[in-house]
This record gives sequence, structure tokens and C-alpha cells, in this order.
Amino acid sequence: MAQFSYKIKTRSGTVQTGTREAASSSILSEQLRLEGNVIIELSEIRKTAEKSPINAPWYSLSWLKPVRSLDIELGLRELAYMLKSGVPIVAAMQTVEEQAESPRAALVWARVRERISQGLSVSDAMAAEKGIFAEEQIQLTIAGERTGELEQVFTRAANQLEAKRKLRMAFLNALVYPVLALILAVGVAVYLVASVIPKMAEFLKQGNVELPAITQFLVDVSNWLHLNSMPLCLIIGGAILVWIVVRMNPIGRELEDALLVRLPIAGKVLRLSATTSFARTMALLIESGVPLVDSLHVAANMLNNRRLRARVVAAREGVIKGESLAEALHPAKEFMPMLSRMTAVAETTGDLSETFKEVAEFHDTLLGIVVRRLSVIMEPVMIIITGLIVGFVYLAFFMALFTMGTMS
Repeated sequence: MAQFSYKIKTRSGTVQTGTREAASSSILSEQLRLEGNVIIELSEIRKTAEKSPINAPWYSLSWLKPVRSLDIELGLRELAYMLKSGVPIVAAMQTVEEQAESPRAALVWARVRERISQGLSVSDAMAAEKGIFAEEQIQLTIAGERTGELEQVFTRAANQLEAKRKLRMAFLNALVYPVLALILAVGVAVYLVASVIPKMAEFLKQGNVELPAITQFLVDVSNWLHLNSMPLCLIIGGAILVWIVVRMNPIGRELEDALLVRLPIAGKVLRLSATTSFARTMALLIESGVPLVDSLHVAANMLNNRRLRARVVAAREGVIKGESLAEALHPAKEFMPMLSRMTAVAETTGDLSETFKEVAEFHDTLLGIVVRRLSVIMEPVMIIITGLIVGFVYLAFFMALFTMGTMS
């Protein structure tokens, strides 16, 4: 949008001057005439060249940093604050662009601002950034434009991203120690088999004594792995390749996702996470005024598991055919049972958004408990496995030394 200065004569005959934003001088002229004014002067205010907020040079490593969900979360929250304070959307976008932590994020907000200045709606300008803004954020923005409550929907979208980020961080933090312990255990085992055990066997052979059974077992395992290392690598590589091919096939991916939700421990974590994500998304969209059918479409696309996504798509089709949402969700056994039951209650009270919010909070709390419990169990298990591997090798080595000492 360009800035114009004007001098007009109003219907009352008084002369007024002022400035106004418009897409072009012809559009502003038409607006002023429709208001009953006579245009005396009209000229565009030429702004001095502004310094680009993207200060990182082209060779900076910061350009390698991708646009994260945290960048979008912070940007949406800043927009909400500024819009609530009365800052125009274009000026607010420019401020977000200047305060972006990474140059790529700044470019995203700059492109969105430019499209809005050219006359596109905020939702269309955001939708043009493929893969940056999630569909739920686009739908929320559309609802905010219809109701005139952009600052509220931006706050809700930022809160949604924050909740997902905290859930993801809690899950990753719970798995960091067990995974590191597992990697350590595997590394120790590989090092002992590849380096320590062969040297130990060569040393013990010089004593011309019969090795203890536990020591001989380690030596035999080490020799077998050395002889069959190449076939083992080929088998592992082939299995990974088959897994990749299966995931690339839609039917294979759906079968894999269906199997994942049935696993004893990981399946429960996945079901809790999917129920929380679905309920939170539905609560957010319905509260913002998005129609139920559109909300189900967005919520389905937010699920990574294709089995769960297919269940939500089927529920949406059932709602279109006239079924209640609770009836449509009832066959989706992969979700936690509370979802369909609470939905049936909500449809009788007419408060779907609040019920979905309560369902999301309940399962979010339950998921946190399960993850913490899993972490508490996994940590000692990994420590015990690592200790057993190292202890077994040392026991075999010292038993061989003890046998040599008694024979000498």
C-alpha cells in the first residue's frame, strides 16, 4: 500500500489536507469522490529507502538455519500483541520481520507483508508460503478475517504451537538419556568385539591352556562376527531398504501405521499423543468459528499417522451424511475411548470446543505421566544392559587369567 497526500474541498466548501494509504492514486481518487469531495491536489509520498531488516550477508551460516515452528509461534504472538494495540497489519508484519531471529524467517514475513500490501488477504498471503504455515493456522486466519478478531486467532494459534512444542520437548527430553545409554551400550559392545576380544584371545592362546567356557563363548562370537560382518551389513542394509520402500507405498505405510498404534508401549504413547493433538486442534478451530466439517478436514491433515487420519476422514464423511460427531468417531478405536464418549456429552450440551479442550488437557496430562514413567523405567534398564555387557567381558577375561595362573 502506498501513502498519498491530498488536498480536497469538502461538500461544505472547506479545504482539507491529509494523508491516506491506498493501492493506487486512481483508487484513492475514486474513494475521495464517492465521499463527495473535490480533489485539488493528490500526490504519492515517496519514502526514503529503508534499510533491509535482513542484515545477514549472503555467505552467513545463519542462512542454513531453517524456519522453525518457534519462529512462526513468536511471530504470531508478536502480531497478536501489536494488532491488539491498534498497529496496522502491514506495520505489524514489518516489525515481526525486523525482529525475526533468522534471515529465512525474516524473508517469510517480508513476502507475506508484500502480498498484503498488494491487496491479498492475510490468509491468502500466508497460504502462499508453502510448507511454512500449517493449514490450521490458515483456517484460523480466515475465521479471524471474517469475525474481525485476528489478534485473538493469532494468540490461539501461537498457544497451539507452544503446547505442541512443550509436548515434543518433554517427550524428547524423556528419551535423551535412554537413547544415549543405548548408543553407549552398542558402542561398547562393538568396540569389545572388534578390538578387545581378539587381542585377549591371542594373549590367552600363548598360555596353552584350555579357556573357560565363558571366555571361549566370547571368542567364538567375536570370530563369527568378523567372518560374517559383510553379510550382516548387507542384511541390515537390505532390511532398511525394504522398510523405506514399504513406507513409500501408501498401502505399506498405512499397514505400518496401523501396526504402530497396536504396539504395547509405543502404541499407547502414539494414541495419547494423537488424541491430544486431535482434541486440541478441534477445540481451537471450533472456538474460532471454523465450521465442524472444515475443522475435521484440518484436524485430519494435522495427524501424521495415516491410520488415524483415515479414521478422521471417515468421521468427517459420516458427519456430512448426517451422523452425529460422536457416532462418526465411535468406530475410531485407535483414539482413546474418552474422546467419543465426551463428544456425545458435548453434543447434548452444545459446547464442543470446551469439551474438546478438556479432553486435550486430560490426555496431555496422562501422556506426560506415561512418558515420565517410561523414562524412569528405561534409564535403569539401559544402565543394567551396559553394565552386563562390560561386566560379562571383564569376567570372561579375568576368569581366563585366573585359569592361566592356576596352571602355571
